[in-house]
Amino acid sequence: MKILVFQHVITEHPGSFRDVMQAGGHVMHQVQLDEGAAIPDLAGFDALLVMGGPMDVWQTEKHPWLVAEMAAIRAWVQAGRPYLGICLGAQLLAHANGGHAQLMSGPPEVGFSHVAVQADPLFKDVPPLCPCFQWHGAEVAKLPPGATLLATGAACRVQAFRLGDVAYGLQFHMEMTESSVAEWGSLPDYVASLERAKGSGALAAIKAEVALKFPPLHDAGRQIFTNFLGIAAARGGAGGGRLHASA
Repeated sequence: MKILVFQHVITEHPGSFRDVMQAGGHVMHQVQLDEGAAIPDLAGFDALLVMGGPMDVWQTEKHPWLVAEMAAIRAWVQAGRPYLGICLGAQLLAHANGGHAQLMSGPPEVGFSHVAVQADPLFKDVPPLCPCFQWHGAEVAKLPPGATLLATGAACRVQAFRLGDVAYGLQFHMEMTESSVAEWGSLPDYVASLERAKGSGALAAIKAEVALKFPPLHDAGRQIFTNFLGIAAARGGAGGGRLHASA
């Protein structure tokens, strides 16, 4: 399959998902939107993967490319195409389709955690208490019409949801590699949110925590993405007419 990837900062890439794609013989096409890359014709792709980033969905004046991105996401999902959004990618899925994202009322949610996931093909063979990693200060406050809530949390209610049959949003990170925290820790906005949540100098503690708890997180992440690729393959691949994205 051909998998289109929207990225919003160079350090938030598909991570361990790249290994799953390579092992399955899939082709990944990355679009670095924050660097001015154009969104290609969507019709030739089988699945859309949208990563995280330090910006927020409402910052369209500061990041005007968000408007075109949300139009593309809306067209993609309305055409019934397979979608997986991580963190910001989940918020974009909601916001572009009639939901609402906003800053969390409490401090940012950062660190290793578990979320109780509901039965769904995306979570097949994943522990009911799924290990995950959080690093966000915004949340989906209102789901899009017709969305199904798949996981909740205490600090952030909407942790995972499905829109239609094959579009998914995960507020938490499952694409982690052993170097992800170091990469994200190079971004001032991320360090600021981490220190608001955990205090000054928290980055070293987060790195140590992830190193200790990485194996089950890595295994669950690879399983979730393998499941998503299976969902996309069952959908029948690219086709179904030309997609039209309008702002």
